[in-house]
Amino acid sequence: MNSTQQYLTIHGIKPSVQRLAIMEYLLKHRTHPTADEIYTVLLPDMPTLSKTTVYNTLKLFVQHGVALYVDIDERNARFDGEMKTHAHFRCKKCGCIIDVPLPDMQSLLPDRPDFFIDEAYINVKGLCKACKL
Repeated sequence: MNSTQQYLTIHGIKPSVQRLAIMEYLLKHRTHPTADEIYTVLLPDMPTLSKTTVYNTLKLFVQHGVALYVDIDERNARFDGEMKTHAHFRCKKCGCIIDVPLPDMQSLLPDRPDFFIDEAYINVKGLCKACKL
């Protein structure tokens, strides 16, 4: 069993050829792709793949905590396979989305022992280095 199969199984997801391909794409390509982008890239090697399968698989991944729905692009739902705490930066000019490391979220609120943070979403926008030049 390869590591992607184990990863999905550990998270309660039955691995299939399509699910493995989609998860591997998310893990290898940190571009925060849309479902349509994933479909377009995988289709030549998987001619039976449908857009519905890609959308449903991404929804399943989000529900089981192996992918994030990234709500930073007003026009497209984007997805991220990186589950460590991080923020997202989106360039207003070229549209690239870049992961930004964050400290442990609980450490940001040390005086609030009455609740525990298990999810936080921070999105920032501006110009990337290439577009600013």
